[in-house]
Amino acid sequence: MSLIIAIIMFSFIILFHELGHFLLAKKNGIRVNEFCLGMGPTLFGVTKGETKYSIKLLPFGGACMMEGEDGESNDDRAFGNKSVWARISVVAAGPVFNFILAFILAVILISCIGIDRPVVSEVMEGYSAEEAGLKENDVIVKINHKSVHFYREVSMYTFFHPGETLEVTYLRDGEKQKTVIEPSYDEESGRYLLGIRTKYEREKCNILTNLKYSVYEVNYWIWTTMQSLRMLITGKVSVNELSGPVGIVKTIGDTYEESKSDGVFYIFLNMLNFSILLSANLGVMNLIPLPALDGGRLIFLLMEAVRGKRVDPEKEGMVHFVGIMILMGLMVLVMINDIRKLFI
Repeated sequence: MSLIIAIIMFSFIILFHELGHFLLAKKNGIRVNEFCLGMGPTLFGVTKGETKYSIKLLPFGGACMMEGEDGESNDDRAFGNKSVWARISVVAAGPVFNFILAFILAVILISCIGIDRPVVSEVMEGYSAEEAGLKENDVIVKINHKSVHFYREVSMYTFFHPGETLEVTYLRDGEKQKTVIEPSYDEESGRYLLGIRTKYEREKCNILTNLKYSVYEVNYWIWTTMQSLRMLITGKVSVNELSGPVGIVKTIGDTYEESKSDGVFYIFLNMLNFSILLSANLGVMNLIPLPALDGGRLIFLLMEAVRGKRVDPEKEGMVHFVGIMILMGLMVLVMINDIRKLFI
């Protein structure tokens, strides 16, 4: 059952991403030859108008295949024959649609369970938070230059910035105050702690507040993804700690099994939360300026917009081909690592 849920989640998120490319392509008069879900041989396909809609054998990935996207074409409606800004809008639409989907799902989630405000419920003795003067019911609103809207952002900030001196801005009786905290290293947990516990309570709000905090929710997952990438690039985490489709399916399965005892509603909420993470993550990852990804394609298009001249399509295609090979190699490495973890 968990595998079926994972495939449905992956398929929906990827389909929504490709839908962004598809709709903007149609909007700009670009011929779409095929719109498909999955990779590999076609299991089922139907042609409507100029576009073939199909489902492929492997249930991961998808594509919106446009005329002249990766080569020359004499068709007036080919991707390469449209204005540079039209092409930029088509390429950017995929990641943008991922963020839109994450926002829609966040609205549903927050409307169901409310928001978790970063309210201090306890100040632990012997830690710097006590020395800094934090008290119960203080509301943390900023750590250094990072605005805080949820209780989980406090611990995540210390995780991504271990041992850093923190300037904490908080509200006490509606009045904004600041203090400086030096996190203490805790041997038992292996983490730097501020010495506070925050209330894990959900507060139901009105529609406008739900919409506002849904934006914060998406921003939180974008920030988390970018901070994780920063740690990977700087060597603070290794490639072995990355998870691919196999690892993600396992995590979804574990979450599903843990939620079963709480009932269908809690399974739904946990899968919804996981989908927000995946959709925001896919949006960020696709904007990385690497060949073959949407971000890499945008770099070439922005170069064209600045230069007023298109990069040789053959050379660009070669760069993207090399990028695809590298990405496929990385995917194989991550998948092997995921499978290895299953037996540890």
